[in-house]
Amino acid sequence: MRTMRSLLFCALLALAPASLALALPEIGVHELPNEAREVLKHIRAGGPFAYDRDGVVFGNREGILPRHPRGYYREYTVRTPGARNRGARRIVCGGPPRSPDACYYSADHYNSFARIRE
Repeated sequence: MRTMRSLLFCALLALAPASLALALPEIGVHELPNEAREVLKHIRAGGPFAYDRDGVVFGNREGILPRHPRGYYREYTVRTPGARNRGARRIVCGGPPRSPDACYYSADHYNSFARIRE
């Protein structure tokens, strides 16, 4: 009986990130910072992008976003006024680069995400 409970507990833990991803908050495009709206325009146009790392594969190691095969997600930097580096703001999109299935905004370097509602 103890082994069965342990297996059930492990199975529930394995499913937790996927179920949490379904409950992500949403943010409307008009609610995004101006810099993020500009990045979305560049994503749809295929560039140009301000940073060399824009468009690289995002691994979703945090497990916050819905699970997909590696290579599905790509990340883009949202300029942070006054920051001397890339800052913490990002947009992560999944699916085809110019016409993504879904995009997510993170203002805190992947600690949290909100699905962008267009």
